[in-house]
Amino acid sequence: MGTDPNRADLVLGVLLGGWHSIWSLLVALGLAQPLIDFVFWIHFIKPVYVIEPFAIGRAAILVLVTASIGYVSGFAFAMLWNRIHR
Repeated sequence: MGTDPNRADLVLGVLLGGWHSIWSLLVALGLAQPLIDFVFWIHFIKPVYVIEPFAIGRAAILVLVTASIGYVSGFAFAMLWNRIHR
């Protein structure tokens, strides 16, 4: 039994879009800078990035682009998986 490309694309699209929706929410709530500083700190990286103010239009673009990339990638991976496992 193979992987359904139509399910795989939706799953990966929702996963990536959802992950970036959460990031956008953290930016909107002002929690992104402390989080990214902490993540860099625990990886022994000096934080040099500054989170810009939230912009709804840019957040929408971020979510749409990443969800689209996930959708296409999920479909491609499922098709490749099915082809390899015939």
